[in-house]
Amino acid sequence: MPTPLPEPAPRVRIGELSDRVGESPTLLRAWERRYGLLSPVRSAGGFRLYGAEDERRVRAMQALLAGGVSARQAAEAVLSTSAEGAPPSPVAEGGAIEDTRSRLTQTLGRFDDVGANAVLDRLLANWGVATVISEVIVPYLVDLGERWADGSATIAEEHFATSVIRGRLLGLARGWDGGSGPRALLACPSGELHDLGLICFGIALRGYGWRITFLGADTPESTVIETAAHLTPNVIVLAATKSSRLRALASGARGAMVPIAIAGRGATRRLADELGARLLDVDPVTAANRVAADIP
Repeated sequence: MPTPLPEPAPRVRIGELSDRVGESPTLLRAWERRYGLLSPVRSAGGFRLYGAEDERRVRAMQALLAGGVSARQAAEAVLSTSAEGAPPSPVAEGGAIEDTRSRLTQTLGRFDDVGANAVLDRLLANWGVATVISEVIVPYLVDLGERWADGSATIAEEHFATSVIRGRLLGLARGWDGGSGPRALLACPSGELHDLGLICFGIALRGYGWRITFLGADTPESTVIETAAHLTPNVIVLAATKSSRLRALASGARGAMVPIAIAGRGATRRLADELGARLLDVDPVTAANRVAADIP
């Protein structure tokens, strides 16, 4: 039975938790009842209230389910990481997350899909989505891009690794359009095929309760404008590796009368000033934090 709430705390009712994580209240209650995944407390009025640890458990559960783990096994894995309290931080664990990132590099380098997904399962269960994105996936992708550029990574390795990671990220993104929070429209311009950073940003922004509409790579200008007119998002975020691609799309998108932010290697301060756009020249998780802070 939930215990009485002794004093005010930053907790939410199940509807708000549902909006944040993109799962129905019915499913969340089922996970609570069957597996003990959630540990609500009761308000003075008798309502169940859920905290940050409950949200972390749900997101870890989602990550494992996306990797093909059964619901019962996923719940057991998530609860095992919570048995001693909050999961260890990367620093407190003495570099363990760096070791796991190294294992991810090794498995992807061997074209070992099963091994790579097992490493990702472990990372997501132990540290959560935001930490894995910022501490593992983004650094790995940066390193892979540098190795591909200098010829030490083959085209096959680059294609295989990005395919595996993209699949896992889109699994984590399942249901990211649900809820009632602010909406972000995300797109890469025509000719831009690198959308992994934008997916990472969308997942991180979803963690703040935002709804995500993702148009993906190689999106024509007219498509962005039409979608913006239909949805009236709170922000349009465009990402590209070349400034010329961003300039063309952002210039057209300004007609939608929606705030625009630009990201990726092609996003520069000069271009942002020229377009009247916000520059997101930081990692995807930090960028999501800044956008979320602008529009609560």
